[in-house]
Amino acid sequence: MALILNIETATTNCSVSVSKNGKTLFLKEDNNKNYSHAESLHVFIDTAIKESGVSLNAIDAIAVSKGPGSYTGLRIGVSAAKGLCFALNKPLISVPTLEALAHQVMTENGLIVPMLDARRMEVYSAIFDKNHNLVRETQAQILDSNSFGTYLDKSKVYFIGNGVNKAKELIQHPNAVFINDKLPSANEMGLLAFNKYKISDFEDVAYFEPYYLKDFVALKPKS
Repeated sequence: MALILNIETATTNCSVSVSKNGKTLFLKEDNNKNYSHAESLHVFIDTAIKESGVSLNAIDAIAVSKGPGSYTGLRIGVSAAKGLCFALNKPLISVPTLEALAHQVMTENGLIVPMLDARRMEVYSAIFDKNHNLVRETQAQILDSNSFGTYLDKSKVYFIGNGVNKAKELIQHPNAVFINDKLPSANEMGLLAFNKYKISDFEDVAYFEPYYLKDFVALKPKS
């Protein structure tokens, strides 16, 4: 048996779950557009632990969404996860953010493209098949009307994530299916984390860093 605390902070959705053998026992999340992760995350962790009826010491591992996504959000989530791992002497598991997001789509055919909003007309995206196997690695790409055309000409493509709003303005293809208002959640992390736990696929707590994909660029405040 494996009890895993899952932490997802890669976007505006601050999300925490406790899972048992890959199945969610309790989920606490809030999509606050103001990125209130610093204030909410530890409260959500406490709530998830209490409501799932377990103790922190009973947790077997801590899983964290590794990115890509918001630079600040990822740092908050990873810092919290590493702190818990050090304090409790528990292993750290990293879950690719886009892979977990792809698991929100269940289909019998076609491809799944989870995409997260980046700057301007850019998104972070990956491609998975109907069984959630990776078809194309994560990339930072600038969208245009021909994006994903090779895949769209062959099958249905399901786009999901907060990059969808950009994509549907540009991609006008009959095989494109846009799933709106979905963000990465700790709910889908449990199974992926459990699969890693079973083979002891753990991170080095001291040296693990989020997968930012691109360097952080500080924007100048508007005068």
